[in-house]
Amino acid sequence: MAAGITIVGLGPGDPLLLTREAWQVLSEAGEVHLRTGDHPVVDHLPSGLAVQTFDSLYNELDDFDAVYSAIVEKLLDLADRPDGVVYAVPGDPSVGEATVKTLRQAAAEAELSLRIIHGISFVEPCLTLVGIDALDGLCIADALELAAGHHPPFSPDKPVLIGQMYSRFVAAEVKLTLMNQYPDDHPVKIIHIAGTPEEKVEAMPLHAVDRSTHIGSMTALYLPPLPVESAFESFQATVAHLRAPDGCPWDREQTHRTLRGHLMEETYEALQAIDAEDMHALQEELGDLLLQIVLQTQIATEEGDFSMAEVIAGIQAKIIRRHPHVFGDVRVASVDHVLHNWEALKAAERQAEGVGRGILDGVPLSLPALSQAAEIQERVVRVGFDWPDIGGVRAKIAEELVEVQQAIDPKAQSSEMGDLLFAVVNYARWLGVDPEAALREANLRFRRRFGHLEAAARAEGRDLAGMTLEEMDALWEEAKKRED
Repeated sequence: MAAGITIVGLGPGDPLLLTREAWQVLSEAGEVHLRTGDHPVVDHLPSGLAVQTFDSLYNELDDFDAVYSAIVEKLLDLADRPDGVVYAVPGDPSVGEATVKTLRQAAAEAELSLRIIHGISFVEPCLTLVGIDALDGLCIADALELAAGHHPPFSPDKPVLIGQMYSRFVAAEVKLTLMNQYPDDHPVKIIHIAGTPEEKVEAMPLHAVDRSTHIGSMTALYLPPLPVESAFESFQATVAHLRAPDGCPWDREQTHRTLRGHLMEETYEALQAIDAEDMHALQEELGDLLLQIVLQTQIATEEGDFSMAEVIAGIQAKIIRRHPHVFGDVRVASVDHVLHNWEALKAAERQAEGVGRGILDGVPLSLPALSQAAEIQERVVRVGFDWPDIGGVRAKIAEELVEVQQAIDPKAQSSEMGDLLFAVVNYARWLGVDPEAALREANLRFRRRFGHLEAAARAEGRDLAGMTLEEMDALWEEAKKRED
């Protein structure tokens, strides 16, 4: 052996699956260092081979990163010996081995030779056990990364093989991450010690994966695709097809401007579903709204303006930048502190974009008037422009009401009425009420009650136009009681 590092893949576990090249390298080596001795092949290594393991580090150090760093540091020291060092890992060195990834970089920086002796990974025998082909879009994921995440980073339209699910605790964390995308009862398969005579497959619903009593260091999880196309990329492909030469003539003719009304309409329909607390309708309306977003972006992609990747990258970067208390080391004590930091960050962004942009420049003029007033007030409050207490807000409403009453000409009345409405919106903010939603709800209540009034009049054979105000008021009160 020459100086440097030779990394040997020990295969999935069955001694018969150890490659001929791996056996030859191990037979010629006087010593081998194993990342772990917890592997079925260890008992079948060539006789006379001195075996060292790094298993003690797993108990001595606090986390895997520390263990892997210690292993790499030791191997780099051993690599300087005249005969170098032989390092052996389960499976294949290029599949799921964090130490190997770090060793590659460290060896290159230290100008040390590094040789990889490939082995059969856990992937191949797992594919045989679940009966799929890796080229059918298979995604391979790390259970430890999933356990530390919040949402699966892969497409639900593709099969997924998750390795290193070595404990029930890790399985429980993986399950929680997956259930942010997949149904609780999604059928999965847990694969144990694949590539050995003792290999075993358990079929169960996703929510039960952490209940398996067979989970160990050689456990993997197979996640089949969802039964219907659900990936964002699949939806993008559908929309792109609509816009393609062999797509839909109507969709192909659309532009950013012709779709503007549809975007507004779908937004309001989603808001209506929220106000009605109708989750089935909200699901459908959010889909309709998403269609408008993807269509707009597809048009921009075709015209070379921007792509969906750029849209997502922009908002991703913005969200991370504006949440340093989540993704950075900033500490916040309250929601008010969060909003104060948010406004400071936005101010810095405005300054970077150009001099003269104020805190209200980002409030869209196309917003409904009540929503626009509420957003204006929310923004100025973040820099301290607000009444000291709610009493001042009530007094302002009373003052504006008087000014409306004193206004003489239509122009003055319109101006003063606007000030009154603006003051009422401010009062709603103090009460924690969304004025736009509150007015929509009031409109719905009025329509509902007036519909009852009309129905009651028809039941009596009466026409509203022929009824007195007192008679209509009586029916109105009855309508209110029916709601109560």
